Amino acid sequence: MSDVVLSIKDVTKRFGDREVLKGVSLDLHSHEVVALIGHSGSGKSTLLRCANLLEPVSSGEISLFGQILQNPNIDDDAVRRHIGMVFQSFNLFPHLSVLDNVMLGPVHSLKESKDSARERAMALLERIGLANRAAEFPDRLSGGQQQRVAIVRSLAMQPSLLLLDEVTSALDPTLVGEVLDLLRDLARGGTTMLIATHEMAFAREVAHQIVFLDQGVLVEKGTPDQIFTNPTQEATRKFLERI
Repeated sequence: MSDVVLSIKDVTKRFGDREVLKGVSLDLHSHEVVALIGHSGSGKSTLLRCANLLEPVSSGEISLFGQILQNPNIDDDAVRRHIGMVFQSFNLFPHLSVLDNVMLGPVHSLKESKDSARERAMALLERIGLANRAAEFPDRLSGGQQQRVAIVRSLAMQPSLLLLDEVTSALDPTLVGEVLDLLRDLARGGTTMLIATHEMAFAREVAHQIVFLDQGVLVEKGTPDQIFTNPTQEATRKFLERI
């Protein structure tokens, strides 16, 4: 049996006359971390949104465990139960406590009992050092703390795949490290992740594969050593020189 979790084949995405993804193909394997790098506007976020069915593809196909997601009979909500997504903005519900934010998905989407969901939520909050803030509302937390809660809220759904879209870009530089530390921990634990990031040192450290997008084109992909030490494409070299 193939260990491919997510397969993206020749995906194109247009917004009107503007083509933001141009024939992108990529496979993500179980327990693999793939980092998407590239300039702002290169198509990284759009690719993640297409993978989570938040945007329909214009052409090509995306499959999860071999199931083609463009099938009109697909239940989008059922697919999203297997895919966790964390955005640049934290998107926590401000009227719910930290604990209730983490419990919400398992109770309402997975129909898990409140006792079971609470136990697992508290274990996740303990893992990120925020169990003592479980009763707080999100606006009482720092940006880094809110983003860590957003990540474990996705983990509470026990997804097969975690998509992360520039999750440190809205943070003060002093708070970036605590979020990256959590992602390092998840990578070491074998979480399958597709990460759009501008944090090159982090990408080089944790990713199994680096994918460079430029103006919607997948220009180059390879191991961190290949991409950062000896890129084959001029566009990749120029991008890395600039940053």
